[in-house]
Parts: sequence; C-alpha cells; structure tokens
Amino acid sequence: MMDWTDRHCRVFHRQITRHTFLYTEMVTTGALVHGDVARHLRYSEIEHPVALQLGGSDPAELAHSARLGEQWGYDEINLNCGCPSERVQKGAFGACLMSEPQLVADCVKAMRDAVSIDVTVKHRIGIDNIEDAGFVRDFVGTVADAGCKTFIVHARNAILKGLSPKENREIPPLKYEVAYDLKRQFPDLEILINGGIKSDDEIARHLEHVDGVMLGREAYHNPWVMAGWDQRFYGDAAPAKTREQVLEAMIPYIARELAEYGKHGLKLNSITRHMLGLMSGLPGARAFRQMLSDPKRLAEGNPELLLEAAARMPRAA
Repeated sequence: MMDWTDRHCRVFHRQITRHTFLYTEMVTTGALVHGDVARHLRYSEIEHPVALQLGGSDPAELAHSARLGEQWGYDEINLNCGCPSERVQKGAFGACLMSEPQLVADCVKAMRDAVSIDVTVKHRIGIDNIEDAGFVRDFVGTVADAGCKTFIVHARNAILKGLSPKENREIPPLKYEVAYDLKRQFPDLEILINGGIKSDDEIARHLEHVDGVMLGREAYHNPWVMAGWDQRFYGDAAPAKTREQVLEAMIPYIARELAEYGKHGLKLNSITRHMLGLMSGLPGARAFRQMLSDPKRLAEGNPELLLEAAARMPRAA
C-alpha cells in the first residue's frame, strides 16, 4: 500500500469507521534513519488506533525506527514480511524475509526490547513454489518464540521472481485454510487474515475461524465497504455518517493541511485522490470522479470542490 495509505488517506478512512485499526503505508528503516522523520511519521490524532508498518531487516535499525514510532504515539509497530516487489527485495526485506525466520525473530526481539507497544508481523503463507504448510507454521513458531503474539496472514504465496506486485495479488491462489490451520495450531496467538476479501459477509465468515480480518486495496478502491463495520463488528450503536457527511468532515481538514503545508508543495489532489472511490457503484459516480480529477478545479485549491462533486450525485446517493 506504499503511496496509498498515507496520512491523508487514513484521515479520510477514519471519517467512515471510528473503530477499525488503520495501518500506515510501509515506511523503510532507511527513511527513518537517514531521512525526514517528521515527513514519514506525521499523522493526525483522529487516526487512532493506528499502526506504523516498517520495512527493514536490520535489528538495530528496526529497533531505532520502532522507538521513533512509539515516541510519535503510534499504537502498534508492524513488520512487513509480505511485500514481494523487487525494490523491496533489493533492500533484503519484505516477503524474502520469510526464508530467514530466525532473522525475523531477532528483528522482533530487538523491537520488543525497544518499545512497550505491540510488535506484530504481516507475512505470506509461503514464497515461490513452497507449498508445504509446515513452512509458514515453522516461520510463525520461530517468530512467536521471540515474543510476537499477532500475525497478519496474506493467504497467498509470494512469487519473488517473474511476477509483478500486482500479479502477486492476483495469480497465486488464495488458501484461507492455511491461515485457519495456523489459528488451530497456535490457539494462543492472534491470527488475522488478508487477501481478496471484499464484503462484510466474507469478513463474518472468516471471523468464525480467525481473530481478525484486514482489507487493503478493496478498502481503498471501495471505501464505503467500511461504512457498516462499526455497527456490525464493533457493536457501536451510533449511526454511520452519510457519504456527504464524510465529505463535509474532510473540508476543514483539507483547509488546515493546505494552509500549513501548501507552501511545501501539498496540493488539493494529494488528499482528494484517495476519495475517488467514495461513490463507487452509485449512479453518478463517474461524474463525481471526473470533477475531483479536473486539473483546473484542483489547481484552485478549494476544498469545497468535494461538495460540488457530491451535488452531481442523484439525491438518493
């Protein structure tokens, strides 16, 4: 989700669901050790609960980065052991770390020693042509011995050579049963499932077998999928916002961000680009997207554009 679930995206998603745990895009340890820490870790208080996802494989650098995450107020540190991109592999982290479970365990221990908040791991069920369920079982067991109690399982293999990241999300078959088996084998661990999940009913079926469900690109492209989660999965009796109320809530946020960071290059489109899918599936959705993608209107920098775009929708929306 790099370049997708940035802080503006997360504030938008928080307008739709009050309780769902949000995750940052993956932030590399190099960016925090050598780069602009504030640019990578800045977020809004409204985002809580929110986890910082790290990419890296050096225990000391991960410990340093985790410590920064805790200092900035994140609720969880998550280590990415699932991203298959070649750029990530060149940095010796992401999914390729699954072949080095002891190194991952060392990384987890270093981070747990450095912070008091939870340290979790997101991973695949295997890499390349490894189909043996014992591979992921041994990986989880080794990392759990280092103190990790929560594992987010993308229920596909990661093909490290020959497939693009997009193809890695589509071609390797989903094997949810492998994640279910992990929960049976490690009943004291928190096992969450990820991959190809698109609806509330699917989420409910998975929750019969595991402790939690993560949605990534579906929640990004069709954010309204989250609209009923607070009521159905968190028992919150408060009514959900309407789509228009979500847009109205974003206007003062956008105005503040543009006033503070516009001089540093922040544009209206940097925020509204995450909102293009809000009307997905409704009559008039195309007109909504077109207005929020109009270069001339975006250049004006007026967040009221959101309500103008919504006004193109039939009133039933």
